[in-house]
Amino acid sequence: MGETPHRSAHAGTGGTRVTEGHDRPSGASARPAEAPVSIRTPGGAGLGGGGALPRARAFGAERAFRGLTVGAGATVLVIIAAIAIFLVAKAVPALRANTESFWSFEGWFPNDAEPRFGIGALAFGTVFSSALALLIAVPVALGIALYLSHYAPRRLGTTLGFLIDLLAAVPSVVFGLWGRDVFISPVRDFSAWLNTYFGWIPIFGGDGPFGKSIMLGALVLAIMVLPIITSLSREVFLQTPTANEEAALALGATRWEMIRTAVLPYGRPGVIAAVMLGLGRALGETIALAMTLGITFGISFNLIESGGNTIAANIANTFGEANDTGRGALIASGLVLFAITLIVNITARAIIHRRREFTESAA
Repeated sequence: MGETPHRSAHAGTGGTRVTEGHDRPSGASARPAEAPVSIRTPGGAGLGGGGALPRARAFGAERAFRGLTVGAGATVLVIIAAIAIFLVAKAVPALRANTESFWSFEGWFPNDAEPRFGIGALAFGTVFSSALALLIAVPVALGIALYLSHYAPRRLGTTLGFLIDLLAAVPSVVFGLWGRDVFISPVRDFSAWLNTYFGWIPIFGGDGPFGKSIMLGALVLAIMVLPIITSLSREVFLQTPTANEEAALALGATRWEMIRTAVLPYGRPGVIAAVMLGLGRALGETIALAMTLGITFGISFNLIESGGNTIAANIANTFGEANDTGRGALIASGLVLFAITLIVNITARAIIHRRREFTESAA
């Protein structure tokens, strides 16, 4: 029987170890024991020695940036809440003095001894003119964006894109003056032609006069929102992965089929966001519509007869001559416009979020 291996003298500290010379088979050459490698951190403690991790600084750049971003987001919410509180506080006295239904009355007489005013006709005109402007602008904007991103030569696309972006910088009053003094003549002639040959359709009926109408305001509004939708849609289409486009072309798809199957589905959330941003711009437009609409109070789907009004245009036209109750009534109408734009933005975010979840689950 062999001898029992001797234990290390340091068994109490390093555990039970077989001493050198007894853990090798006979005849094997002895090697000098290698010194253990010790890795030390900048603080001086070895990784294997159980040293404490370096203490995090109480205040650093990351925490400062996090606090700054949280504060910025909270400031936006506080501003929105402050605007809502201000509008409600200023509108309540006028709403209490109103002798007619604020939601259904089609008139605006807040300066009378017995104030009478309603938001129905103004809200209808605001939504109707904005929806009509989007109906005209969105197909044109998407066509321009697709041409600039996938059909036009690079130099031509860059130049046209710059011109479209420059169109977005034109002030609203310039569009209003152009629509009132220049564009009104062809629109009046076109409205008379529509009334002559398509007057049996209610939206083109009536006996006139033509000119300052919902059609003129919607056309000017469409030209104003066109650069916003075009620019954003173009940037979204350019972000389509090249692999998706090349895969569609490799399968034998034409360029239009590639756009329909690879570009449009990928860019749909961005296009929705661009359209909703254009809608927000259209809902709040003031000066251009104040110059191009007939400024009447009534709910009508007629496009060519003189008339139409919006909340923002009514505020611009009547604020100077309003008394205390009249100013309160205008602020109440501004509160309704604020609610409409808020609902539009929330709806847009919900649509984009649902579309993003659908895309991620499909991937």
